[in-house]
Amino acid sequence: MSIMEDVGGIPLCTWTAKRSALMTYLGVLVMLHLLLHAEASSSSSSSSSSSKSCEKNCLSGRCINGTCACDHGWVGDQCQHCQGRFKLTDLSGILTDGPVNYKYKTKCTWLIEGYPNAVLRLRFNHFATECSWDHMYVYDGDSIYAPLIAVFSGLVVPSTRGNETVPEVVTTSGYALLHFFSDAAYNLTGFSIAYSVNSCPNNCSGHGRCSTANSASGRVYCECEEYWKGEACDIPYCRGNCGSPGRGYCDLTGEKLCVCNDSWQGPDCSLSVPSTEAFWVLPSVKPSAQSLGRASHEALVHSGLMWVVGGHSFNYSNYHMVLNYNLESSTWDAVPVSSGGPLYRYGHSLALFQDDIYMFGGKLEAKSSNVTDEVWVFNIPRRTWSPRKPAPPPPYALEGHSAHVVELADGERVMLIFFGYSPTYSYINKVQEYNIGSNSWQVVAAEGAVVQGGYGHSSVYDAAGGCVFLHGGYKALSNNKYGLVDHMYRYHVHTKTWLILQESGVARYLHSAVLLSGTVLVFGGNTHNDTSLSNGAKCFSADFLAYDIACDEWTVLPRPGLHRDANRFGHSAVVSNGSMFIFGGFSGLLLNDVLAYTPPSCRAFSNRALCDAAGPGVRCQWVKSGCVPWEPNAPDHSVPAPFCPGRPGSTDERCIRFPDCASCTANTRGCQWCEDRKCMSASSNCTVVSPRAGDRRAAVLCFRLANCRSCSLNVNCQWELQQQECQALPGQLCGEGWHHVGEACLRINSSSESYDNAQHYCKNLGGNIASLLTDKQVNFVLEELQKYQLQDKVGGTLSPWVGLRKINVSYWGWEDASPFANTSLRWLPGEPSDSGFCAYLERAQAAGLKANPCTATTDGLICEKPAGESARPCRTPCSMRTSCANCTSQAMECMWCGSTRRCVDSSAYVVSFPYGQCLEWQTQDCAAQNCSGLRTCVECLERTECGWCGDPSNTGKGVCMEGSYRGPMKPAGPPDRPRDRDMVLDQGLCSSDRGFNWAFIQCPACQCNGHSRCVNGSVCEHCGNLTAGMHCQSCMAGYYGDPTNGGKCNGCKCNTHADVCHVNTGKCFCTTKGIKGDQCQLCDSENRYLGNPLRGTCYYNLLIDYQFTFSLLQEDDRHYTSINFMATPEQNLDMSINASNNFNLNITWSLSSTAGTISGEEMPIIARTNIKEHRDSFSCEKFNFRLHHNITFYVYASNFSCCFLSLLLVAAVVWKVKQTCWASRRREQLMRERQQMASRPFASVNVALEWSIKKIIIIIIIKAASSDVRVLVPPPRRGCWPDAGSSGPGMSATVGVSVCELAVFSCTAPMLEIILYCKQSTTCCIHRMARDNMHQHNTFEGDLINSLHREFSNI
Repeated sequence: MSIMEDVGGIPLCTWTAKRSALMTYLGVLVMLHLLLHAEASSSSSSSSSSSKSCEKNCLSGRCINGTCACDHGWVGDQCQHCQGRFKLTDLSGILTDGPVNYKYKTKCTWLIEGYPNAVLRLRFNHFATECSWDHMYVYDGDSIYAPLIAVFSGLVVPSTRGNETVPEVVTTSGYALLHFFSDAAYNLTGFSIAYSVNSCPNNCSGHGRCSTANSASGRVYCECEEYWKGEACDIPYCRGNCGSPGRGYCDLTGEKLCVCNDSWQGPDCSLSVPSTEAFWVLPSVKPSAQSLGRASHEALVHSGLMWVVGGHSFNYSNYHMVLNYNLESSTWDAVPVSSGGPLYRYGHSLALFQDDIYMFGGKLEAKSSNVTDEVWVFNIPRRTWSPRKPAPPPPYALEGHSAHVVELADGERVMLIFFGYSPTYSYINKVQEYNIGSNSWQVVAAEGAVVQGGYGHSSVYDAAGGCVFLHGGYKALSNNKYGLVDHMYRYHVHTKTWLILQESGVARYLHSAVLLSGTVLVFGGNTHNDTSLSNGAKCFSADFLAYDIACDEWTVLPRPGLHRDANRFGHSAVVSNGSMFIFGGFSGLLLNDVLAYTPPSCRAFSNRALCDAAGPGVRCQWVKSGCVPWEPNAPDHSVPAPFCPGRPGSTDERCIRFPDCASCTANTRGCQWCEDRKCMSASSNCTVVSPRAGDRRAAVLCFRLANCRSCSLNVNCQWELQQQECQALPGQLCGEGWHHVGEACLRINSSSESYDNAQHYCKNLGGNIASLLTDKQVNFVLEELQKYQLQDKVGGTLSPWVGLRKINVSYWGWEDASPFANTSLRWLPGEPSDSGFCAYLERAQAAGLKANPCTATTDGLICEKPAGESARPCRTPCSMRTSCANCTSQAMECMWCGSTRRCVDSSAYVVSFPYGQCLEWQTQDCAAQNCSGLRTCVECLERTECGWCGDPSNTGKGVCMEGSYRGPMKPAGPPDRPRDRDMVLDQGLCSSDRGFNWAFIQCPACQCNGHSRCVNGSVCEHCGNLTAGMHCQSCMAGYYGDPTNGGKCNGCKCNTHADVCHVNTGKCFCTTKGIKGDQCQLCDSENRYLGNPLRGTCYYNLLIDYQFTFSLLQEDDRHYTSINFMATPEQNLDMSINASNNFNLNITWSLSSTAGTISGEEMPIIARTNIKEHRDSFSCEKFNFRLHHNITFYVYASNFSCCFLSLLLVAAVVWKVKQTCWASRRREQLMRERQQMASRPFASVNVALEWSIKKIIIIIIIKAASSDVRVLVPPPRRGCWPDAGSSGPGMSATVGVSVCELAVFSCTAPMLEIILYCKQSTTCCIHRMARDNMHQHNTFEGDLINSLHREFSNI
């Protein structure tokens, strides 16, 4: 076969060429495949090695390189906490704060968007937050300017299984906005809230079916089964067919209620009339729209009508100040009132006198929410308001108080105001009396027990017994704590005395109380106290308690047996026809329902035994042939009554809580006041004292006053600033043995002591030896000394030390640093003597002072200590501070609420916003008070009332303004305050037609503050305009300013002494220590730095014979790179400098001390780099110090980073080196004393010094040749003797030491002393002698010894 044979019709050469090309092509493909595969493998391997899994699951985010990247609105290491804004558009869903406890300072907002005018239902499946502090706000709209419909706080759980504690919250605008805020204290489990759009309420509760309404809106409703009614088919009706036909019948035409025959009663006509059983009913299932929900209102009954006045409401568009409710027909009527009446308010009081309703105080809802002292009278027949202008005006403006019109013993009609809270005077424990006839006020001087007043208590007036009963409240407790109490007090109107009754056992406030059948019935209230002590956080309760006023006993009654829970606080309660009617209140929602309770009727008990045993909840008595409600016998006020069952005996534990005699003996515990000032049980064996002998009433009354201003109103009290409590004056404050004199406490002691011992004695008592400066103090002391002379039968007198000492040769001063001339005391003739350094009163007269050696003893001493802080004025009350900065200037004293623009006392936050009126509070770091003050989108959207209008550049610039999800909003009325007026939508403020972009849920991705455009949507491409940072949010190094939102950066102005400055303020970080000022324009002259940094630099002015040390370890020192020194010696100069790190050194000199201001006048001496130490000497041979007296040396240390530099300059003529720096004032005093000592002939000094270090340096100054100076030095523990002759005990050695030089000794001999004699020669002799001989030497002055000892002990 030929090699050239064709293959398949293709010439072989052609096939070969094509095959070659094909193989080449395939080869390229294979190589490309291998290359791509290798790169993919490499990439995969690299990715695998670099990616890292997260240790914990990312709950609302994704894991990126071992860290959770959270979705929008979530934070935390697992993205487990909400923090931001969310938008929900599904027709149903669940919103939650996260799967774990919410975090501190949480702010989360959810916007649920349905369709226009759709009904949204919110169901609280779980809710647990800190009561009164952490709130969830629900608005019917897309902003906080929409109507507020609910505020939830605390624990929301059913009290009875199957009952609904909180009904479904319904919005009808098509939107719902929910905002949650928590503080920084406690974080609980949070919430899970289900929502649905256009669904039937509660799925018709299983008693009906959901049906579509015949309307264009397509809304659904429940069609209920028989015997069930209500919007959710959750209300049963006509149970048992109302006992038809014998007991009643079911009315199907109206509200589907049982209509009972005359002999039957109850919700199902099952109870006879009268009945031995109690029952609850809901008189009206569908409350009238006129009875708008409200809380902290007041109500009373007149002519069969329940009159309701005032109260807090979420909005006031349809609000009526006065309502009445017909108790027979269960119908409401809104009372039209002419203009000029009182402003809306809550927390006020009402009292009825004839046809007039008297209203006092309360918190005004309008304007600045001030608490008022107004008195208004509403005339019921005319239905008109009129103000009263009493003279004098009320002592206190109050809220949360109570009032009753009573008849005094003289027949006078007065209105009594009990307790309450005043923003100026805090919690009030007084009774105010308003005389209706004379239109005047006074404070009642009550007797009996010392009671504690507060906010939100309940009270009832028993006219038959002439007593007012008060229970609970929010009050000031001990140790600057505040909280709920369960106190029960009785105030007797005629005797004006208080009695402490049995506590209820459950603290509460904002509850209700009525008096019915001899029993005080207490219902509901806020029962949550300190969260740290609470098992739950439930705010509102349906507790039902009965207090038997005859037997002083509490009983817990069954809660209302209604179809749903009746939890609430801030409601009202009245009595009519033997029943209690409760209206309104707060349970997260503002309630507008009426509950009626009918207790057992005494008439139903047919014999004496059953009558006497009636109860609980009713107190009956058998009179003649029938059972009637018990009434107290007015003349007999004994508690418990004689017919009450016996109670266990009192115990010391129950009595010892009463701190004063009056309270100890004015209670129902069975206590007695003992002579050791303790309250013990009557069964205890102690010596009983009369109330007057052991009374501490004044002290306890002071202690009950809760703030500085209320304390200052009582002349017997003063405010103690450190303890923040009110204390009694006068003697109680100083203590036993002390006398209160002016603003000080004085104590005279008769013991014989030296001055130092007298000083120690006074300090052990918490005082000081007395500086007698005022005439009152001087006169008191002289009178006491004269009394002592008259009383002493032996004829002895007191001559006490006073706190007066000689400071130098001619100057005497008091221990408190006041000059001697500040007192009326004077010296005796011939005094002060030169031998005395301390003063005492030789005679009991103004000119009776005498000087004495401080080591001598005198008979007596006088101590003093401060009497308190009464002279200091009280700070401005929190309520009078009008800005956040002013409000929060004192840490934790006040709290600023930005949403209401109010400053409140920290102790009264809970009572200031009982219904969650404050959206967010601050105690520091005040933010912008309006949206327009916020400069970035992130800051803007942290405020619930704000939205961001981005400008057309899409670079992050924009304007923050009030708004909603749909767009910005503007005030509909006067531009007063945004939250006090209606707001309307105005999309023209941020028009999309002009390129603006409105952001309400989430900020635009590009946030470069106007200094850069974005690449990839969110990355700032290049920060211009001298800015830096991921969002161009800060200035470059060397520049300062606020570049956010298009702001500018400016260059640092530091006069060449700094390269950088504070990025916000421009304050320069000066690099040379000693230069200061915002622009490095000043020298730190207070710390001895001199010079002119505007033309040169600053120098530390060194003292000769001085060691200067500084460190650079503080945060503020990190910018220092240099320090300069200057010294002007008189003689030869030795210099040494060292540092822990390397530095550069330059030394120059000049003929003047003004270097640094004129260039060229300094002459260089030394220039070294990268050194750690340097030593040098500058002698007269090189520098003519005698000719040029102003020769100045300049030392420049630079280029160091840390941490220690020591510079030592020593003039050779001045005895070596001091190793310590004494305070200048003390050093001058010591020098004067030494000079005085040395100037007198034949003077000697015996100075005993303890060895506390290895080496001691003793300074000897010799001024006169005739001096004899001895210095005794105890034996050191280790070291060596100076060069001297022998070293044995008793031997001596002579060492040549020039006069006025420094003698330095280092000693080791264990039991030897050194005596240094310097007499009329220029040599000093050192003698060693045994310790036993030390006391044979004469002593000059003890105070000089002690002062030298103190100075040398610091070496």
